[in-house]
Amino acid sequence: MHAIASVALAVFLIVTGVAHFLAPGYFRTLIPACLRRERLLVAASGAAEVVVGALVLVPCGRRAGGWAAAVLITCYLVSHVDALRRARPDRPRLLERPVGAVARLVTNVLYIAWAVAVARSAS
Repeated sequence: MHAIASVALAVFLIVTGVAHFLAPGYFRTLIPACLRRERLLVAASGAAEVVVGALVLVPCGRRAGGWAAAVLITCYLVSHVDALRRARPDRPRLLERPVGAVARLVTNVLYIAWAVAVARSAS
């Protein structure tokens, strides 16, 4: 079971990382305005996700990769907290409303827990 969770996390990270390059416009919308440098941050985070995903995929790198994934995903909390701060009930998109922003935040915390579980279960 641990191997399945690890491989699933690796695939998730790699696919999401590649998506940063295939649909950068979407990922730029997730960057808080105060951070600026959206293009650079999207490219850097996409590359980091691919590298960390590859590390998780290799059994001997799984522990370090799991912890690196937890740290990387924790960095994304800035985006989700900013979305929650800016959320309004009258927004047309669900993810821009308070319930959607809370869902994003909770989902991100679950991703962090997944990465920590992979790191802890690696031998």
